Amino acid sequence: MRSMRSLLAASSFVALLGGAVPAVAADTILSGLVKSSDGAAMGGVMVSAKPQGGTITTTVLTDEAGRYFFPPLADGRYRVWAQALAFASDRGEVDLGATKKRDFTLKPTEDVWKQLPGNLMLAALPEDNEQDKRMKAIVRNNCTACHTASYVLQHRFDEAGWTAIIELMKNVNVYGAYVGASRPPSGILDYHQKELAAYLAKARGPGENGTHVKLEPRATGEAARVMYKEYDVPLDADQGLPANFVQNDGSDWSLGTPSVLIPGWGVHDAWMDFQGDLWFTCNIPNRRITIGRISTKTGAIKLFAVPGPQGLMAQTHGMTRDPNGILWFNVNPGRGGIGRMDPKTENLEVFIPPPGMSPTGGATTVDYDGKGKIWSSSPDGALRFDPDTGQFTEFKSITYKTPNGTGVTYGAAADRDGNGWWAEMSIDIIGKGNMATGKAEEVRLEPVKAELDRVTPEAKKFFETYNQPDFNSPLPWAQGPRRMGTDKAADVLWVGNSWGANLARINTKTNETTYVPLPSKQQPYHVHVDKQHRPWTNIWGGDRVMRYDPQTQVWTAFDLPTRGAEPRYVSLLERDGMPTQVVLPYFRARKVAVMTMRSEAELAALRLEAEKQ
Repeated sequence: MRSMRSLLAASSFVALLGGAVPAVAADTILSGLVKSSDGAAMGGVMVSAKPQGGTITTTVLTDEAGRYFFPPLADGRYRVWAQALAFASDRGEVDLGATKKRDFTLKPTEDVWKQLPGNLMLAALPEDNEQDKRMKAIVRNNCTACHTASYVLQHRFDEAGWTAIIELMKNVNVYGAYVGASRPPSGILDYHQKELAAYLAKARGPGENGTHVKLEPRATGEAARVMYKEYDVPLDADQGLPANFVQNDGSDWSLGTPSVLIPGWGVHDAWMDFQGDLWFTCNIPNRRITIGRISTKTGAIKLFAVPGPQGLMAQTHGMTRDPNGILWFNVNPGRGGIGRMDPKTENLEVFIPPPGMSPTGGATTVDYDGKGKIWSSSPDGALRFDPDTGQFTEFKSITYKTPNGTGVTYGAAADRDGNGWWAEMSIDIIGKGNMATGKAEEVRLEPVKAELDRVTPEAKKFFETYNQPDFNSPLPWAQGPRRMGTDKAADVLWVGNSWGANLARINTKTNETTYVPLPSKQQPYHVHVDKQHRPWTNIWGGDRVMRYDPQTQVWTAFDLPTRGAEPRYVSLLERDGMPTQVVLPYFRARKVAVMTMRSEAELAALRLEAEKQ
């Protein structure tokens, strides 16, 4: 173990980024009514406001009577808009120094498809026969390996066009880079290329659309009472991009899903500290940032950098906040280690595993256990770090290489008894570091039986020798355990099975495993468990976060204001006497969102204040 405290003190740097609105008196409550063009009140409609020149967007939803109430906003000029699926948005400006109310009228639109989030696009794909169902599974699992279905499916191509796209994508790795002859093409896409192109042309060809769109009811109740704050993260200033480079930030659904803006700093994991500010990790190579802090009051961003190789800053991926408010994250200044940040003092330290031990790595996730220790993914297992002694302990995956792929670690979690858990996503195995025995164990997940039964005999023969080139090229029946979370007050691990479209519930003492399916085969990504034992999961390829209540067995969906948000993590800040705040980093749209749960009493109080204005 090696501490880099002295190195960081000498060579780390920070930078403040402007663009936020100056802090002024915030005592205006913007309110109004949303109705359709036929005069009917519209509930569950999203209404957004962003100050001119500002970096913070606030979004609320209308109640069943079509009324909306913002929290107090600073006086000034704002861009405002209201939007709902199947309706054209209504947009305008308000000056809160002069206007306290703004009504909206929404007109139906025929161009619904481009507005859709990825989960609804995937649900709409045809499954008229067994062949359709086989191809739909490949689209869900293999054609969306870069995380969101809505980007590719918003376009139309004929069979030749889809063939060309598949030809390209089978030679692109999990990071979106073209690899060409440097590795074999993705075997599944190669094997099914002709029939997959025919299926996509049927669904999204230039002629009659073969999809079957079914919109969900708009939000009501608790899901319609939430308030969102979305904080913009800027593009990399070293790229020399023009000010108008971003043409679509996802806030206008009619523009569809934006492309990933690689010149931007990658926003991967994020947490809110006990002071109420946001912290995020950056996994895109750059010269300025390892982790960043966002002021939730002003939107200003402060950068913290750990020097890495070749003049770049060390990248990071996973982050957690321990019960004392300390932030822990993986960091790679040349060899993967663990970073520690105290938000109060801004003291940053880095600890490196000793030679001979695996570094932190894989698609790294970081968590804390009930004994105060920190766990992180390593490429072939997991590492446990003791903050008191500075010592690392290593656990290796029992099964690592198989005929069908290599078990590179993806997610990791730690339980209240001090054990660590990790996911070998490509081979459907959950590893466990048992601190009582000091040995590794493993839990094997069941295959998705419906998909296994659907595979043709010819395809099964192909799959016998198929080797996955990376962790995002799964077999059709794969569960795909991506990222996970433990209940810190119970003996339960929840695993987001991103291809199986379910949460695996594992008893951390007995390893007994059961499965909770998500509605409409929505695909979970990460899991965070709240103080009421309810798992929250961000939907892979869908612009939403969902919560499951094990007591009532009910799912609640909370849709996000940005199209193509692509959140890859979810974390919560729960404090006694304060509303729960859910943090969602948007990788594709370069924002960090905070969803605040608002009570009926809070909205009633806002309504009374609005009436007095």
